Amino acid sequence: MGQLFATANQLHSAAIHLLRRAAATDAGMNLDGPRASLLSILTFAGPQTMSRLAGLERVTPAAITKLVTALERDGLVRRVRDDGDRRMVRVEATAMGKARLEAGRNQRVLLISGLLKQLSKEDRDTVARAAHILHELLGDEHGRASLG
Repeated sequence: MGQLFATANQLHSAAIHLLRRAAATDAGMNLDGPRASLLSILTFAGPQTMSRLAGLERVTPAAITKLVTALERDGLVRRVRDDGDRRMVRVEATAMGKARLEAGRNQRVLLISGLLKQLSKEDRDTVARAAHILHELLGDEHGRASLG
């Protein structure tokens, strides 16, 4: 298949393994995957309409309503009427929601940091360069520099 495909395959596999390991720290957030993902969008990309959230998460409006309602019940998000158009409602993360998500993200980053400590300085520099390149290549689908 070629070196490009082999590299892409290895990167894909490594990304999945890294995310699975990092996700092991998520138990402390007390959020399932869909709720954590939604809270991440609202924390890092800012307030969003329900329809935009459904599109970003690739779920139905009914599914987003259910997720937002659950997060709202836990005090992690709130619905706010738009000042310019009172018919429009946006969902935003509360301070408690942002704090919970940041704490969870910090735990993931600490775990990854621990893995990186096992590498030589040269390999850490290589991984840092690769991470920068991938970040630049992928950009951000939500319009922010980093979503968490």
